[in-house]
Amino acid sequence: MHSIKQTAIQGFNEIVQTAKGIEKEHPEQEHFISLVTFNGIRQKLVHFVDPVNKLEQIDDSNYHPNASTPLFDAIGFGINKLRQKVERGTDYNVLVTILTDGEENSSKEYSGRDIKSMIEALKLNRWTFTYIGTDHDVEKMASSISINNTMNFNKNEADMRMMFEKEKMARLRYSEKIKMKEKVGFDFYENENSENNTKNVSTPAEARPSFWQKFFGN
Repeated sequence: MHSIKQTAIQGFNEIVQTAKGIEKEHPEQEHFISLVTFNGIRQKLVHFVDPVNKLEQIDDSNYHPNASTPLFDAIGFGINKLRQKVERGTDYNVLVTILTDGEENSSKEYSGRDIKSMIEALKLNRWTFTYIGTDHDVEKMASSISINNTMNFNKNEADMRMMFEKEKMARLRYSEKIKMKEKVGFDFYENENSENNTKNVSTPAEARPSFWQKFFGN
């Protein structure tokens, strides 16, 4: 992600602003964001279940992409931290988005089978998982860990801006469905991916607090 670092930072900060706008539009929903960054050295919690109305933007000081891609370790680390937090409650909805420009190549603690098992169990309990990637077979990688909501992008500023805009619109629609107590069981990126021919599936939700988690890698 180093070559597109600034665009990634801008994109995440725009998502934060989107979340703040959604919370104002839907005051019955409380939104919290977690951000896990990772590289071959460590995983870092930049944000952890932070209320969006108090969230600070990320910048060069707290986002340092480099080295290898221990994707499974980052996902396992982030999911377990968040699961321990949200399972204390009973009325919640979780949306997890993974964003990476490389596939798994250096995890030591978790295998693909471990992550797939975790995700399949959580999808039965109001967790939705999405996978956005470039420079690898995104659908194959996501499918291997039981994620069917996918979006591809080319590694350039224009395409990344378009990707973040599609992500924004999908989140707006997701929150609207929560408000209307509609099922969001299919096609998280339904309108966005109608142009990109990608397949997506998400999980059921009702009107409840929403926890958003982002993974930025490599």
